[in-house]
Amino acid sequence: MSKRTKLIVGAVGAILVLGALAGFTIAADDDEPLTGSTYDRATEAALDHVGGGTVIETETGDGGAAYGVEIRRDDGSVVEVELDENFDVVGTE
Repeated sequence: MSKRTKLIVGAVGAILVLGALAGFTIAADDDEPLTGSTYDRATEAALDHVGGGTVIETETGDGGAAYGVEIRRDDGSVVEVELDENFDVVGTE
C-alpha cells in the first residue's frame, strides 16, 4: 500500500470513528418521556408548583434532575419544573 493510500484509509477511519461518537452523544441526549404512575406523580407535582397550566412535555433525567415537566401556563409562558426522585421540586427554568 502506498503512503497516500494509507493516509486516505486512516483519514476515512478517523471520520467514521468521529461520526460514530457524535451519533452516540446525540443519542445519549435523548430523554425518555415519563409514563404511568411516574407521569401522573410528576405532572401533579409540577402543576401544583406553578399553579396550573397544560403539560406539553415530560422527560427523565434532565439537567441533573430525576424528572422534568414542561408546562404552558394560562398566560402563554412556558416553564420547566425539575423534580427529584421523590417528586419534590428542585428547580424551574
